[in-house]
Amino acid sequence: MTTAQPLDVQPTPLALLLLGRESDPRSERGVECPGDLPAPSDPDLVERARAAKAKLGDKVFVLGHHYQRDEVIEFADVTGDSFKLARDAAARPDAEYIVFCGVHFMAESADILTSADQQVVLPDLAAGCSMADMATAEQVAECWDVLTEAGIADVTVPVSYMNSSADIKAFTGKHGGTICTSSNAERALNWAFEQGEKVLFLPDQHLGRNTAVRDMGMSLEDCVVYNPHKPNGGLTAEELRGAKMILWRGHCSVHGRFSLDSVNDVRERIPGVNVLVHPECRHEVVAAADYVGSTEYIIKTLEAAPAGSKWAIGTELNLVRRLANRFADEGKEIVFLDKTVCFCSTMNRIDLPHLVWALESLAAGKVVNRIEVDPEVASFSKLALERMLALP
Repeated sequence: MTTAQPLDVQPTPLALLLLGRESDPRSERGVECPGDLPAPSDPDLVERARAAKAKLGDKVFVLGHHYQRDEVIEFADVTGDSFKLARDAAARPDAEYIVFCGVHFMAESADILTSADQQVVLPDLAAGCSMADMATAEQVAECWDVLTEAGIADVTVPVSYMNSSADIKAFTGKHGGTICTSSNAERALNWAFEQGEKVLFLPDQHLGRNTAVRDMGMSLEDCVVYNPHKPNGGLTAEELRGAKMILWRGHCSVHGRFSLDSVNDVRERIPGVNVLVHPECRHEVVAAADYVGSTEYIIKTLEAAPAGSKWAIGTELNLVRRLANRFADEGKEIVFLDKTVCFCSTMNRIDLPHLVWALESLAAGKVVNRIEVDPEVASFSKLALERMLALP
């Protein structure tokens, strides 16, 4: 293996290795970062994007997730996390086209929450989410059968993370559960435990475990992990009956790669550094961090941070680089938590060439890559989302 060339940002005390040039054998399975990012876009595409967007005018509303690269964010009308963007789309009923620069489950949520005469477009249909793909409708139905056989389905409330497919959201709504975000997971779990004795948390085991143990005072022994690839989830009926939190064996391919060694290393390299991580990180990383919170929490924390403070951030690199550049003039030193770089590879499939193609197609009257959720699935999904919106 060879060491990559430096990134096109100011040097930091952490040596960064480009995507695909190194691998970490200690990483959680499924978090490797194969391949390089696409080459920088042709500058002519910038003018083409501007022209197409201007031609469409108020007919189009472009949403940009925080993890998108700068060349895409430049054309976003609003930026945010997945649920904020879906709500922003719903708040623009006059926009005929919603172009969602994110991943598939986010576009599904936008379609569920917008009106029937609005059309949601995902510039690249290959922009999926590995975490969302770790829980299929068939697997979750089989899990519910296992819980039924163990005699606990009637006291178990499903809580599904926003980062899940419409099918999983629909299952959650149909079985009396709610959706949560990384910002309101504790409120969602408190509500769920008022409805039942146990929670089936889908699909990110880390957010579920961290919320239950770190924020709600449960023990690690209160949590079991259901592995959909093993008979009965790899659990006995007694283990299921004894658990409060039944965690689906899923994780984020980006946040899952941060390790306790990452935290210890950055503290040694940068004296006085504040470690700020997303709750999708593994439990030992969250336990060792100074601050833990959602993407919006990370941004607000850095906005409020004093000049001259030092921060190591455990979240997707595009956002970390954007924040480092944004706050450089204030003397805030912001670095990526890990020494090896892992972009969200599926998020990065929404690049400027795909965005230009989508915008120019719409400007020519052709709708491409429309995301449409089955009406019944959308109905139950919306029910679960509305329960979340009604949380105290």
